[in-house]
Amino acid sequence: MQPATEEPSPIAGITLGTAAARIKDWDRDDVTLVVADRGTVAAGVFTQNRFCAAPVTVCRDHLARQRAGGLDFRALVVNAGNANAGTGDAGLADARATCSAAARLFGCAAEEVLVFSTGVIMEPLPSPRLAAALPAARAAAAAGGWNAAARAIMTTDTVPKVASRRLTIDGREVTVTGIAKGAGMIHPDMATMLSFVATDAPVAGPVLDRLAREVADVSFNCTTVDGDTSTNDSFVVAATGRAAIAPIADRHDARAAALREALAEVAVTLAKAIARDGEGATKFITIRVDGGRDVAECRRVAFAIAHSPLVKTAFFASDPNLGRIVCAIGNAAVDGLDASGVSFRLGDVLVVDHGARAASYTEADGKRVMTERDIDLTVLLGRGAAGTEVWTCDLSHDYVSINADYRS
Repeated sequence: MQPATEEPSPIAGITLGTAAARIKDWDRDDVTLVVADRGTVAAGVFTQNRFCAAPVTVCRDHLARQRAGGLDFRALVVNAGNANAGTGDAGLADARATCSAAARLFGCAAEEVLVFSTGVIMEPLPSPRLAAALPAARAAAAAGGWNAAARAIMTTDTVPKVASRRLTIDGREVTVTGIAKGAGMIHPDMATMLSFVATDAPVAGPVLDRLAREVADVSFNCTTVDGDTSTNDSFVVAATGRAAIAPIADRHDARAAALREALAEVAVTLAKAIARDGEGATKFITIRVDGGRDVAECRRVAFAIAHSPLVKTAFFASDPNLGRIVCAIGNAAVDGLDASGVSFRLGDVLVVDHGARAASYTEADGKRVMTERDIDLTVLLGRGAAGTEVWTCDLSHDYVSINADYRS
């Protein structure tokens, strides 16, 4: 499937360059270097996988040191082809060595550098090869390097993922641009998903921390391909402060809400692109659950549907075997859910009406919707006012083939 890719807008204070380190046996750039001007602040949200990768551990530590010590965010290094996960102390040393190599290029502290990795788990990272590629990536760094960077961070992705938004704050233009990669091993709890988003707005560190968490919750944490949370999931937001507006230093500032909306639009676009590009995906599915007592139970129902192999393979086959959706809703472990109050629609077709097959439903109507490339599924729980939305894809023969051949 071909997710929409937007023409990226440069962010004042950010340049991006790529180079080939030959992390795997491929003929392409696989190292990305993001360079930030002095005064840039960053915030991050990372995987909840307890077997988190070495770069995740190092990034968390460096972001904490930046915030505590008043340090800047100066650079981000990303390699594709090797996750540097399950690599123990040697992996941590490799991640720190990469940060130190980049820091030497800019004359900054190693703690001002962040590092991402994506690819095969439990393989040693060839960190000398990675460090050797950094000068070429720096030489290639340009304000318009977003598309090249989006391509260089890909693994099983079929297309690069880039998005931009512009907004006006205090009569001045503010820009948000981001890239992401991910196609498989995708599930919320921050998915193998990486994303870097930048803005030229001046934002205080604590405010940016909160914005990053809130944006992740309404975007990447609403995306699932296969229900597997990766060891490497990372989402970093950087603010260069180059836009000519007064700093956003209070989370209650109305301008923070406007910036959050733009950041979320970029992140949602990237998150949906990941679901559309799911390994072997042929269909993009939006699952909306409304009428819950709280968002948490709505999410349980949505993900129960999105993670069901039986539901996902039915979508791939365009088979309106919709009892599988009923089964998934019932398996969502929602306390006190009364099936007689539940209804759901597939596109414009009412399938279940208050716990039973709708009198108007026909197999032909279900088949018509199931054959579409973009499918909307709406569940009404009938027990409250809360709602949520989740994006996923089908499960095809190609998903099995891609993952069976992943290391070859």
